[in-house]
Amino acid sequence: MKTIKSHWIAVVGISAIVVATPLTAFSQTAPALTIAPLGTNQFLITVANGYGGADYDLLWTPVLGNPDYPWTYAAVGTTGQTNFLLNMGDYKTGFFLAQLDTNGIPFWEAADPNNPGAGILAVFIDSPTNNAVLQ
Repeated sequence: MKTIKSHWIAVVGISAIVVATPLTAFSQTAPALTIAPLGTNQFLITVANGYGGADYDLLWTPVLGNPDYPWTYAAVGTTGQTNFLLNMGDYKTGFFLAQLDTNGIPFWEAADPNNPGAGILAVFIDSPTNNAVLQ
């Protein structure tokens, strides 16, 4: 009887750990942006609840959903940077997006932005070899 009871306690204890581990992982708050105006077209943008030691790139656009105004880089962060000081110039409004950079290579230099292991894009031209100028 004691053996069954001790095994039952072990099973209940392991089950509690198995259930509690994913719940704590899912209960973490997702990263979010906070924006504070500092006057004269300057803003402090902070990645709140960010992942520690992560690299974030900050993108912005003045208009959402308009191909004439694509997302452009406002700032490229360094490891662990969560605060960005931006000067908006003549723009009175804007939309911001923080992008998690997983390999330290800016997305415009990435060989494949969807594959962090692809590395930096390199282009080698083997032909023409007749001293032609390519434009």
